[in-house]
Amino acid sequence: MRRDESLKGREQFTNQRIINEGWRWTESVRNIHSPVMNILVIGSGGREHALLWKLSQSPRVSRLYCAPGNAGTAKLATNHAVPATDLQGLMALAKSQLIDLTIVGPDDPLAAGIVDLFQENGLRVFGPLAAAARLEASKSFAKEFMVRHGIPTAASHTFSNSEAALAHCRAASYPLVVKADGLALGKGVVIAQTREEAETAVRQSMIEKVFGDAGSIVVIEEFLTGPECSIHALVDGTNYTLFPDAKDHKRALDGDQGLNTGGMGTISPSREVEGVMAERIRHEVMDPFVQGLAADGLPFNGMLFPGLMMTPKGPMVLEFNCRFGDPETQVLMRRLQSDLLDLIEATIDGRLSSVQPVWDERAAVCIVLASGGYPGPIEKGKVITGLKEVEVEEASADPDVVIFHAGTALKNGMVVTNGGRVLGVTALGETIEEARTKAYAAADKIAFEGKQLRRDIGA
Repeated sequence: MRRDESLKGREQFTNQRIINEGWRWTESVRNIHSPVMNILVIGSGGREHALLWKLSQSPRVSRLYCAPGNAGTAKLATNHAVPATDLQGLMALAKSQLIDLTIVGPDDPLAAGIVDLFQENGLRVFGPLAAAARLEASKSFAKEFMVRHGIPTAASHTFSNSEAALAHCRAASYPLVVKADGLALGKGVVIAQTREEAETAVRQSMIEKVFGDAGSIVVIEEFLTGPECSIHALVDGTNYTLFPDAKDHKRALDGDQGLNTGGMGTISPSREVEGVMAERIRHEVMDPFVQGLAADGLPFNGMLFPGLMMTPKGPMVLEFNCRFGDPETQVLMRRLQSDLLDLIEATIDGRLSSVQPVWDERAAVCIVLASGGYPGPIEKGKVITGLKEVEVEEASADPDVVIFHAGTALKNGMVVTNGGRVLGVTALGETIEEARTKAYAAADKIAFEGKQLRRDIGA
C-alpha cells in the first residue's frame, strides 16, 4: 500500500532539516513517520537477497526495491537495472521511487562515496561515509589505523614501488602474505609459500595490473597461524552491537586448497569464539576500534565486518570490511529473529544502546554453488534445473532450508547462471552437523553445467 503523499512530503521535509541542521533523530521526530517504508537494497549477490528476505518479514516495510538485483531478489522486490557503481543513477532511482531508506550492500559504492552523495541530497541511507569506508578500500590505511590504535594485527610493510616490493620478497622469510591494497572482489590476497610465489603475486598485482588500480600498492605481511572467523558489529559512531560469529571458507577447493574466492560457504557459530575469546574480541578489537574512530574524527554508522585469525596469542585482525559479508550474511539472517529494519535504523540514528537483537540458538550453514572455473574465467547463461522443485519441496518439507540467489538471472522464463557464485543453499539445524546435512541434501538436487561446490563446509 502506497503511503499518503502529503505525509511523504512531510517526511522528506523533515529528513532535509535533519541533514541541513545536523539534528539527531529523536523519538519525537520518528513519531511523525509512517510505520511503513519503501526500501532500496543496492547489490546483486547472495548478501542482498538475504537482506531482502529478512526485510520482507518486517511489518514496517511497504515496498522493496533492488538495484540491480538477481533472479532471486525479483521474487521479493522490484529489480531495477542500475549498476551498483552508478551513483547518480541510484540516486535518481531512490528519488523517483520515493525510497525512504537505502541499504548499500557492496564495497565499491561505499568507497566511491554513495553515502556522502545520498546524505547531501536529503536521502536516508545505511553505510559509512567514504572517509570511513577507506578502512576497507585501502588495506594500508587500515593497517595504519590498527597500529595507531593498538588493534592486534600482523606486522606488515606497504609498497608503492614494485622493485622495492620484489627486493623485500627476496630478503623475507616464508610463508608470507601479499595483498593488493584496494578492492579486488576478495581475490587480491596471496599466501606465498616461496619467494617465487611472492614475486609472481607482486608482479601480477603491481606490473600486470590483474586487479587494476587496486593492485598499484601492495601490503606484504607476516603469515599468521590459527583458525579464521568473522564477526559482524553494527556501529552507530559511539556504540556497537556484536552479531554472532561466523566462519567463511575462502579457498575454492576442499581442505582449504586452491585459489582464494569471495567465499565458498559459511557456518555460524564458528566454533572459535566463546567465553574468554569473545570478551577479548570486545576489549582488544571493537573497543579500540570505536575509540579510534572518535580520535581520528571518522564518522562511522554502518556494519563493521572484521576478518579475524585466532592465533595462539589471541585474536588478530586480518582485514576490515565496512559492510555485511557475503556469504556470512546468509547464515546471520537465517539466525536473526529480530526485525532487521529496527536494527538498521537504530544504527543510523545513533541509538544502538536502546535495541537488543534476538538470535536463533540453532546453527546455520551456507553452501555456495559456483560456476565452473570460478574464481577464474567462467561462462554465464547455464540453465539451472531442480531449483523450483527444491524450493517448493524444502518450503513444505523442511522450512529450515532457504536458497539465496547470487549470480543468477532470468532468461526466457528460466533461471540461468550469471556470475561466479551462483546460489547459497542455507539451512538451520540443532547442530552444525545437522544444518550441513540439510544444506547438502538440498544442494545436491540443483544442477547446472559446470556446477562446483566444496564438500567440507562445516566439517
